[in-house]
Amino acid sequence: MLTKVLNRGMRLSLMIVTLLITLTVNTVTDAQEAPTIFGDVTISPQFSPDPLTVRGMSGGSTSGSQVAARSETATGPCTGFVDETPDHTLVLTSKFDYLKLQVESPEDTTLIIKGPGGTWCNDDVDGKNAGIVGEWLAGNYQIWVGSYEKGKYLPYTLQITEVK
Repeated sequence: MLTKVLNRGMRLSLMIVTLLITLTVNTVTDAQEAPTIFGDVTISPQFSPDPLTVRGMSGGSTSGSQVAARSETATGPCTGFVDETPDHTLVLTSKFDYLKLQVESPEDTTLIIKGPGGTWCNDDVDGKNAGIVGEWLAGNYQIWVGSYEKGKYLPYTLQITEVK
């Protein structure tokens, strides 16, 4: 009888330890999969995972046209309000023949990117959210995600992909 009780106790203890290990591993895995907030990114062609995502809060008190030093670019108007400092830095270690940056947010956003070859702005590449698509030179890019109302901050996810 004592042996049965000890065996049940050991099995129960092993089940609890296994459950705790499983929960810990799942929590660590989930934390690693969550996009970083205001993260800086360095990528090369054929990066993984694709799409790569980073998160942030759009908006600020500085006008997009002031940061971009113009009111419009070939990719769209420089509208909205952003912080003075960029939300993200993107480093491309070599040229990309095709790269897409797409903002996903519950409300309308704007996008400003400064890097090799110029400045690009956008406010609606796919519905209400901003994005820039095309050929990209190697180098460092500063990225601002803006909101239309001054001082209004909105959560967003910025997806970076080579998939057309």
